[in-house]
Amino acid sequence: MNKLTHEQINTLPQRRKGHGRGGGITGLLVGTLDVVLDSSARVAPYRILLQTADSQIYWSIACGSSRKEITQHWDWLETNLLQTISIFDNDEDITTFVKGKISGIIAEENKWKQAEEEEDSGKFREAELKMRKLFGMPEEEKLVNYYSCSYWKSRVPRQGWMYLTVNHLCFYSFLLGKEVTLVVQWTDVTQLEKNATLLFPESVCVSTRHTEHFFSMFLNINDTFKLMEQLANIAMRQLLDNEAFAADRSLPKPCKTDLDARAKNERYRAMFRLTQDERLDGHTDCTLWTPFAKMHVVGQLFISNNYICFNSKEEELCQLIIPLREVTIVEKADSSSVLPCPVSISTKNKMNFLFANLKDRDFLVQRISDFLQRTPDSACSDISPLSVIGHSVCHVICSSRSREKMKEEAWNIHFFEFGRGVCMYRTSRTRELVLNGIPERLRGELWLLFSGAQNEMAAHPGYYGDLVERAMGLCSLATEEIERDLHRSMPEHRAFQNETGIAALRRVLTAYAHRNPGIGYCQAMNIVTSVLLLYCTEEEAFWLLVALCERMLPDYYNTRVVGALVDQAVFEELTRAFLPFLYEHMQELGVISTISLSWFLTLFLSVMPFDSAVLLVDCFFYEGIKVIFQVALAVLHDNMDALLACSDEGEAMTILGRYLDNVVNKQTVAPPIPHLHALLTSGDDPPPEIDVFDLIKSSYEKFGSLRSDVIEQMRFKQRLKVIQSLEDTAKRSVVEVTSCPSCHFLPAARGVTSDMILTCFQAKHIMSCYWGSSSSAAERHDPSLPYLEQYRIDPAQFAQLFAALGAWRCGGHTPTLAGRLFRLLDRNKDGLINFKEFITGLSGMYHGDMTEKLKLLYKLHLPPGNRQVLCVCVCACVRACVRACVRACVRACVCGSNCNLLCFSSVC
Repeated sequence: MNKLTHEQINTLPQRRKGHGRGGGITGLLVGTLDVVLDSSARVAPYRILLQTADSQIYWSIACGSSRKEITQHWDWLETNLLQTISIFDNDEDITTFVKGKISGIIAEENKWKQAEEEEDSGKFREAELKMRKLFGMPEEEKLVNYYSCSYWKSRVPRQGWMYLTVNHLCFYSFLLGKEVTLVVQWTDVTQLEKNATLLFPESVCVSTRHTEHFFSMFLNINDTFKLMEQLANIAMRQLLDNEAFAADRSLPKPCKTDLDARAKNERYRAMFRLTQDERLDGHTDCTLWTPFAKMHVVGQLFISNNYICFNSKEEELCQLIIPLREVTIVEKADSSSVLPCPVSISTKNKMNFLFANLKDRDFLVQRISDFLQRTPDSACSDISPLSVIGHSVCHVICSSRSREKMKEEAWNIHFFEFGRGVCMYRTSRTRELVLNGIPERLRGELWLLFSGAQNEMAAHPGYYGDLVERAMGLCSLATEEIERDLHRSMPEHRAFQNETGIAALRRVLTAYAHRNPGIGYCQAMNIVTSVLLLYCTEEEAFWLLVALCERMLPDYYNTRVVGALVDQAVFEELTRAFLPFLYEHMQELGVISTISLSWFLTLFLSVMPFDSAVLLVDCFFYEGIKVIFQVALAVLHDNMDALLACSDEGEAMTILGRYLDNVVNKQTVAPPIPHLHALLTSGDDPPPEIDVFDLIKSSYEKFGSLRSDVIEQMRFKQRLKVIQSLEDTAKRSVVEVTSCPSCHFLPAARGVTSDMILTCFQAKHIMSCYWGSSSSAAERHDPSLPYLEQYRIDPAQFAQLFAALGAWRCGGHTPTLAGRLFRLLDRNKDGLINFKEFITGLSGMYHGDMTEKLKLLYKLHLPPGNRQVLCVCVCACVRACVRACVRACVRACVCGSNCNLLCFSSVC
């Protein structure tokens, strides 16, 4: 039959692939409408299919969500197609014509969509121009998105528009003759909350140090709140370090899509423990054949510049990481009704992975091929000659006891079924083996694998050896601190009772301090690194330390231990949720903040016997920080009754300390290493021993509901508070110093306070970072410096502050005087001055005696090359002959009158 008839076009209710239990070829069809219009988000149960008599292939040409809708499509086909196709003589021409007609409809639809997008783009540009005009923002300030909403002012909603920019939250309303304008810097936000109350219906609360702002009536409050969280988080990174300024500059025109992509990249890297430079290219739904379970697992396939990753939709069912450096073959396999659109990937270690149900298989294969062409052939770097301690110590502590042999055999069986190395299938069985304790011989290998350090080490062959050569022999504050802590890292372990172990620890810590001077060295890094060296080579221990400091425990090991303080606040919140009665009592005693910092910074290694704590490190490298939270909550739960009976902080600390001292590993294969704290505090009647495996099991049973994504959300919430609290503390210290009567730095007149001046100065600095175009962020901000010297401003910003705060304002000569004073204060001639230099300049104008003011004013009139002459004394003729004239001039300048700025030099 060579004509399209009613019998050939079937109107059937069908299940789409991955939906319901249907099967067969009809469940595998992907029509043109699906591909172009992405209608997979709403599966249509009714479809019209084209099939010619001699073909086994169906073409989907229409779909509908109801029988009425599909009937309308059929009526259109009868009117517009059935009469026309009668002129064709063969089935191939009929198929070509129908497909072309449908493609034309889709193309026309795309034109309409493109026109709508262009219209939306025009509206966005108009909103951006309006934002700059309303709030006085420069061209450098970029609009991310804008929303119609209500701002609650004095319990009255003001309808208007919210503008979210990279650095500000702005709101404008003009209603019934009343104008409302609000501008909030993201760096001032201390808390973001989405809540619903009787007074404020589903709303967003934006808190700053001094007030709260409520916004409501968003069309999609969840998307708006998510975007606000992202922008506030970027702002906190600006206060913490200078990386966020550079990150903002990398986005030529930040928009919601750019920030969504950034958030997806962060989630992708965290999910698979990948490096910070990894960028997600795309992801798609698919199935993975799991030979160990003999089934197809539904999940998502992720592609980035160096990895192919898979994660099952069912949590912990299966996870897979395939580095492209390991891939040898990527090919399309034959499709079938059971295995549609499959792709086979083979690796160097002879493992084969079969993905199926891929939506755009051809594009996917081409994309992987493009990345493979850019992937250099690399293998794990050879062990450095320096790296000898790890294996030698491992032979000392390992023995061939039966329990350990049984664990090793269980892992060998696991490797046989699930693969070994970076491409191993990671399943719930893997986690069970980890919770039972990793064998001594496999610990270093699996730590590297689970942390992602193995991938980073393979991508940087020879890096560690070169770093050691450059770093050794250099002297800095970090190396001095390292030398001080080397001999007290693990003095009870014989590996560090000789120069071989100490030298290896020195090299790893010094190399990392050289790699990351922003962190340098922090106490607790020595304890963690010494444990890493017991199971790894130096190079492996170095990359594990990189994974810890830069990915798994972000911001833990910096000068302000911000990450540890954030997790301490998260732990307090978790304690309040899970153990409310104990939380109230411990808050009164002030115990939680004391205990959690040492527990988290050293992963319990400093407070628990080594053989027990190392099992928690096993779990940590596999599960992440959630394990540490679980165990910490379990420790409090086990001691709840004793803690509730405590009357002071010291008693509570003693109870917890003795409990942790007696957490033992009864399965250890080596003689137990005594815990120094336990030896000192055991007393005559030590408490009963606690099996570490029972503690871990209890933590999963009672608190295993904790999820990593929930912890990350709590971290964000607490990070706002912690960083702002640290900023407030630093500001108070500066204010105390600058307000000291003996210092006389800042003015006390005209109602200007020290903290106000510091806030203005900091605001100018931050603006220079994200609006300035002449200098880099690194020049503007260095978090390692004292707070007085961290922030710096340029001449234009100094002139603005001088005009507002300076005591010697001279009318039209003010800019000239400000420029001369800036050059005088800028001792290193880099075009920037810090807050310490700024307040020193104001001090001379406000609090100096007549001679000091005379010196300062005279210096401002000297040519730059002659200013050093005045460092010895003031010119004698000025001091003796024209004292009255000078005094009159200084007095006139202080009063702000329009005096002749050059009269002072003419007098001399």
